[in-house]
Amino acid sequence: MPALPLRRRGLLLVGAALAQPRTAPAAEAPPTLEIGEMTAPQLRAAVAAGWKTVILPSGGLEQNGPHVIIAKHDHIVRHNALRIAEALGRTLVAPVISYVPEGGWDPPTGNMAWAGTIGVTPQVFAGILDGAARSLKLSGFTAICMIADNGESQRPQDEVATRLDAAWQRQGVRVLSIGAYYRSAPAQDVWLRGQGHPEASLGAHAGLADTSELMAVHPAGVDLGRLEGRSGAALERVGASGDPSRASAEIGRAILPIRINAAVEEIRARLGPR
Repeated sequence: MPALPLRRRGLLLVGAALAQPRTAPAAEAPPTLEIGEMTAPQLRAAVAAGWKTVILPSGGLEQNGPHVIIAKHDHIVRHNALRIAEALGRTLVAPVISYVPEGGWDPPTGNMAWAGTIGVTPQVFAGILDGAARSLKLSGFTAICMIADNGESQRPQDEVATRLDAAWQRQGVRVLSIGAYYRSAPAQDVWLRGQGHPEASLGAHAGLADTSELMAVHPAGVDLGRLEGRSGAALERVGASGDPSRASAEIGRAILPIRINAAVEEIRARLGPR
């Protein structure tokens, strides 16, 4: 069949387009929500299709007593970040930042007093957050939501997010420190008390809640047998608190949504419909 003149072919293409439904097809979902597991073209395509919100999580590498691995925070925050992204929709997750403030070195304070803890200064952590946020903005993200699983990360995260948000809002880019994620931990304790767990069993570090959360998301990271029956003051001497021997994956699955939902609610409230 002879080729049609260019003008004729153009008319045929216009006619074909008019014959199609006016509603645009739904954008194809990216192959994964984790940016670190995507190729650069896959990420570019996802952002072009409207996946312009990103969760920037930070964890931490610290001692957690004899029964919980050093990367506890990393595993928990990665799991929670993915659940937050799923709930929000059209949201991706950046790789977890592992190096966060953990105390001083000389003399050692906080978790730095224990072997295995790897910390940086608040200023270095703030610089990492700043660079990561600038990189994500350059990739086309218009909402960067920071969540931190570690207590000493909260202030520098707040400061960086506040500064960048003020500087970039006129460009249509929001940077948020999602503080409700960390602040919801007391609500987990309320739930645990309601289930009959005594106050002394809760603990503040690698205790009932922490241990149960990790058992739910990374069971290989917990070995309760290493507790050797220790609790209370005896457990504090080896770097944990409370009575984590009561921990279970079932408890973890029950309390993790408290933090996840708190973060989702804050993000929706601050960003509005997107």
